Amino acid sequence: MSRTVYVNGEYLPEEQATVSIFDRGFLFADGVYEVTSVIGGKLLDFDGHAARLERSLNELEMPNPISRDDLLAVHRELVSANGIEDGLVYLQITRGAADRDFAYPEDPTPTIVLFTQAKPGLADNPKAQTGMKVISIEDQRWGRRDIKTVQLLYPSMGKMMAKAAGADDAWMTEEGHVTEGTSNNAYIVKDGTIITRHLGTEILHGITRAAVLRFAKEAQMKVEERAFTLDEAKEADEAFITSASTFVMPVVEIDGTALGDGTPGPVARRLREIYLDESRKTAV
Repeated sequence: MSRTVYVNGEYLPEEQATVSIFDRGFLFADGVYEVTSVIGGKLLDFDGHAARLERSLNELEMPNPISRDDLLAVHRELVSANGIEDGLVYLQITRGAADRDFAYPEDPTPTIVLFTQAKPGLADNPKAQTGMKVISIEDQRWGRRDIKTVQLLYPSMGKMMAKAAGADDAWMTEEGHVTEGTSNNAYIVKDGTIITRHLGTEILHGITRAAVLRFAKEAQMKVEERAFTLDEAKEADEAFITSASTFVMPVVEIDGTALGDGTPGPVARRLREIYLDESRKTAV
């Protein structure tokens, strides 16, 4: 069944939705995006995603074509129009269409696109019961990973490398230290302490990451934000990832090395439970 999507101020059937072949998102990956989860027909952590969107646009000196209130209204309309109970809302803003030139166009008119994906049972992913297996790969992305851009080719390659290896995902490493997963933030747990890389330009400032660390501290869990090595990860008691689409997902194996007893650990399980409970309370 055709979805209703949003393109530059219009709600359209997906078959009628188009953007210019001169759009800089297509020509240069000159664009940013956000993904907001929907559970029970409500948006999780919308304000966090909206704030990060504004930061990404500012970092790229790209004008914002829509107010936060209007953006929320579009999200809600798409969720309603497409009957999304559990799923995702994708948003993408590019610098817009202009004749091909590396230099930014003067006074650009940004392109804005939103669409939904239905994901029935999103919060009941069976992988949460068994855990994920990851492989390690060299981090070969550009240096500004803190900006949520549409430059996703290498993460796509990483996911394909993981698939070819019989794993679920890949953790990227730089000088022996884990940066993040292909589309998620990475964590290990050792002697009850949650360890995750500190914020910087090397990783995305995850909205789910921020919420999970806040909930962890409120639950009196010890948290260290620092770089950790791949060797540390393989010797950890447990591990997990966070993202808007997976929430808190246990990792049970890294490069063929089982963590703990090879099953989801208690910290990851508890944090997933807390995150889902608390996020539902504040969903809009």
